[in-house]
Amino acid sequence: MRKIYPLALLVATGAMLVVTSVPLRASETDDRIESSAKKSHVFETYLKDDVITLRSKDGIVTLMGTVAEGSHKSLAQDTVEGLPGVKSVDNELKVKGEAHAEHSDGWLSTKVKTTLLFHRNVSASGTDVHVKDGIVSLRGEASSQAQKELTTEYAKDVDGVKDVKNEMTVARTPAHPAETIGEKIDDASITAQVKSSLLSHRSTSALKTKVSTADGVVTLSGIAKNDAEKSLVTKLVTDIDGVKSVINKMTVEAAVSQNQSPPRPPQSLRVVTK
Repeated sequence: MRKIYPLALLVATGAMLVVTSVPLRASETDDRIESSAKKSHVFETYLKDDVITLRSKDGIVTLMGTVAEGSHKSLAQDTVEGLPGVKSVDNELKVKGEAHAEHSDGWLSTKVKTTLLFHRNVSASGTDVHVKDGIVSLRGEASSQAQKELTTEYAKDVDGVKDVKNEMTVARTPAHPAETIGEKIDDASITAQVKSSLLSHRSTSALKTKVSTADGVVTLSGIAKNDAEKSLVTKLVTDIDGVKSVINKMTVEAAVSQNQSPPRPPQSLRVVTK
């Protein structure tokens, strides 16, 4: 018995170490998820004024608190879903205040601002957006005529916008292109920005596009109606902050028969540099 007892004790102790090591690793993963979310570009830039509590348990993340806009709720979820180790997200965030009715002037104003927000070749902060009876008025200063025209095109591509009056002035001295900050934006934030942007644009909002990002390179998959639609998605995503390049693996629906007229391509959006 004296020989067996120490051996049994060692076996039992070893079993305890194996059992307890699993929760420790899971806890480390949960801590990393929570830390990565809080340090992400999206949380530090776009959601910094929202009150968000994030808890991760075995890779299942719960989001609680309040956000200023409905778009912030989905933006937070898309960002967290893109983090390594996340299995699912329970989004319990509440929108603070009264939500605007769909296609109302307030709703359109928010959509236009969101559309401009993540694109690097326009300036959301330098563009004032006013909406009256579905007609969007843009004011502020554009760095170039090309930026002014692109801002108009992006605003027109918001579902529900009837017309756009661009009253922006053009700077006398063109601004020098800002240095890229792609390396400073994490992949999860880039993925979230791409998803939000595609939903904001009328031409791409109905597309079921899968988005993944690795080291700033965005890979797209899904189905496009035609080559023009696929090309448009590539152009829009290329203009997102932090994106280094785009790999578009979207498949195009079967071509129409020769007896049918080809489908009209979505509204043309010209992506130009400042």
